[in-house]
Amino acid sequence: MLYGRKREDTLTKANGSLGVSMRVMTEPVKRKPVKIAYVGGGSLNWAITLMSDLAYDTRLDADVRLFDIDQSAAYRNAQIGMRFAKVSRGAPARYTASHTLQDALQGADVVVISILPGSFNDMAQDIGIPEKYGIPQSVGDTVGPGGFVRALRSIPMMADIAKAIRDHAPNAFVCNLTNPMSVLTGVLYATFPGIKAWGECHEVTKIRRQVAWIANQQDPEAQYEHRDVEVNVLGINHFTFVDRIHLGGRDMMPDYLEFVGQHAATGWAQTEPGKDDEHARYFGTRNLVAFDLLDRFGIPAAAGDRHLAEFFPAQDYLANPGSWGFALTPVSYRLRDRDNRRHSAAAMANGSVVPVAKRSDEALVDQICALMSGAAYVVNVNLPNVGQMGDLPLGTIVETNAVFSGMGIRPVVAGTLPANLQAIMADHAARQTDLLEAALMEDKEALFGLFRSDPLVSTLKTEDARTMFDEMLQATAHWLPEKLKGAA
Repeated sequence: MLYGRKREDTLTKANGSLGVSMRVMTEPVKRKPVKIAYVGGGSLNWAITLMSDLAYDTRLDADVRLFDIDQSAAYRNAQIGMRFAKVSRGAPARYTASHTLQDALQGADVVVISILPGSFNDMAQDIGIPEKYGIPQSVGDTVGPGGFVRALRSIPMMADIAKAIRDHAPNAFVCNLTNPMSVLTGVLYATFPGIKAWGECHEVTKIRRQVAWIANQQDPEAQYEHRDVEVNVLGINHFTFVDRIHLGGRDMMPDYLEFVGQHAATGWAQTEPGKDDEHARYFGTRNLVAFDLLDRFGIPAAAGDRHLAEFFPAQDYLANPGSWGFALTPVSYRLRDRDNRRHSAAAMANGSVVPVAKRSDEALVDQICALMSGAAYVVNVNLPNVGQMGDLPLGTIVETNAVFSGMGIRPVVAGTLPANLQAIMADHAARQTDLLEAALMEDKEALFGLFRSDPLVSTLKTEDARTMFDEMLQATAHWLPEKLKGAA
């Protein structure tokens, strides 16, 4: 069984570079055919990342159909996909833009969903309105007032997608990349109970990258990467923890605890590889929130500080983010980043820039390979709780490790959390589950009660919380069902 590593990475090394045994070299390559339907196929981020990963991969023979409500964006990405096909290391993937969701789904083996719930203008309201009431948010897409309202406008969209999958690709495996991850993965199962879906998030990569760095400091010749690191994951999306860490059969928890002890006061800077200075300014962290949570609860936090902070009252971390080594990401930066991505995508589509086949940090292609080939692959994902998290209700969307193979997706029993942390986790998990149910029933009063109970909102006076709730709903009313529009 492989944990976070592609099969080709386990091949023998020869002459100082990655090589293969003579047996492998003389056997014909048997690539696995797969039909992928991409919903949100005009994506400037995840879709292009998948193209790069497929171009780098040598195991799949992929037919990708891109559907987007912005058909011009799907067509542009199909052109980009053809550019990636020309630099592919394996069988060139084929890309087409589908005019309807039904056409994209027909015969699909795998469905990928990465949609933008609303617009960046809506997201600006998700952040800006609470800010007027003294509520800061670093991300605003998972919990807190921003995550709550984002969920309200995206639940109907995701329910429609789930119905289409039920009707046109009921046997497909479905990967959701869209936030709020827990709620929207729950929508898929609530709408189509027979769906074979998982929620995919890369946040746990952060702690795995830290551990690889620690091991490389101990042995510079090792050149470990995050995929070499095994962790036992417990929690809900963006609020994840690990209670076991291994690398090469060695227990790395003592080394990690020593590392945190050395950096607890000043933090340890962490940015995503290959990003520019402005991205580092708004997305980089010093892991001080994660280190503080380890001190508070006795278990390492796995997600990034910007997400972790939003699960606690503002006075804990968000009221003074600079002292905790992270920033509140403004929507203005996201808009600039979107424009830069559009220019880059246009350049790739028209051929003025040649794309490069390179492997990202994402696990999606490895997951697809495991499902299509039967070779087991283990990684953390979001699934309904069937017992893998013993201290959360069954059916709750939880994040733990799971095994991907020809047998499907099977969650790994993760265990339980420390009691004081479990109480906080259970509160958020219950709110996400109840939010989904109330939204599907279009019960505005129940929704307000849940909104009011979030730790970032609960410090407000009830009348102020209600006014803010109504203002946020009004700002995004064009995305909401009729019963949720207007004052509560």
